[in-house]
Amino acid sequence: MAELLEVKNLSISFYTRAGEVQAVRDVSFSLQSGEVLALVGESGCGKSAMCKGIMKLLPTDGKIKSGSIFVNGADITEYCERDMYKLRGRLFSMVFQDPMTALNPSMSIGAQIAEAVKVHQPGITKKELQGRVIELMHMVGIDRADERMKQYPYQFSGGMRQRSVLAIALAGNPRILFADEPATALDVTIKAQILDLLRDVQKKLGTAMIFVTHDLGAVARIADRVAVMYAGKIVEIGTAEEVFYDPRHPYTWGLMRALPGFCEGQETLYTIPGMPPTLIHPPGGDAFACRNEYALSIDYEEEPPMFHITDTHYAATWLLDERAPKVIAPVGRREDE
Repeated sequence: MAELLEVKNLSISFYTRAGEVQAVRDVSFSLQSGEVLALVGESGCGKSAMCKGIMKLLPTDGKIKSGSIFVNGADITEYCERDMYKLRGRLFSMVFQDPMTALNPSMSIGAQIAEAVKVHQPGITKKELQGRVIELMHMVGIDRADERMKQYPYQFSGGMRQRSVLAIALAGNPRILFADEPATALDVTIKAQILDLLRDVQKKLGTAMIFVTHDLGAVARIADRVAVMYAGKIVEIGTAEEVFYDPRHPYTWGLMRALPGFCEGQETLYTIPGMPPTLIHPPGGDAFACRNEYALSIDYEEEPPMFHITDTHYAATWLLDERAPKVIAPVGRREDE
């Protein structure tokens, strides 16, 4: 697979009245053509901010402080709004969390999809436009598209609205799709259908996808690789199999232990103690140290580097240093066990 997106040492801050919020701190990763990378972590860890930063959709108080963003080998870090306008929709597109706020309640579903198509194909004829709208609606699983394209968002269920938003996002045949918790507001059955639809469409079109979620169950269903974020940093990254069956960072252990499947026979689900740190004044050393029952003295003094586990698996924890005491992971399984 060819490398499509490469992010190097990206830092994003928001300048508020309370101070500078360091939402994304020195993040590096790559995305291959046709793969699904899941971003997992608690609210406020920087997942959505990073995606919006890559697409240059940050609010006025947000700014890329440092780092580089390469797409197909071209550095787009300093692109202005005019340059980004040419890329959005064609090169990358985004599916937002709440479809009701992403859709215009005063326009029919068909008109909103048609509007997105016309942006990328300004010379399209009326007949071709209608055919393209129906094609997109069928692609995302909306039956009777010729009838339903005349309906409005309030006449659609949550799942159908999310399918409509996906159709709009796909109107320009993007190479990269950002899906920002696209199934969070849906019930369990519809959520599974949307996840399967995302995966099917992604495979059919060969689109690469960055999938933002809190739900590890959804990650297992859809992702090729997983990046675990905490306090604005990626603390572990690897294939889905490596992260699920051989997790190495204590924060990843905590997320895994909170899954119902790991709490059978217990009255309550496991919770990670403490609270995430404020990113106005991030702590020195390892930001997870104060919540980490396996923390070492150095965790409070020095930030851990990314330790190499395999060619595809890395984790930022001092427990992987050859001088650290050996700790048996409370979840997953290691190859040597």
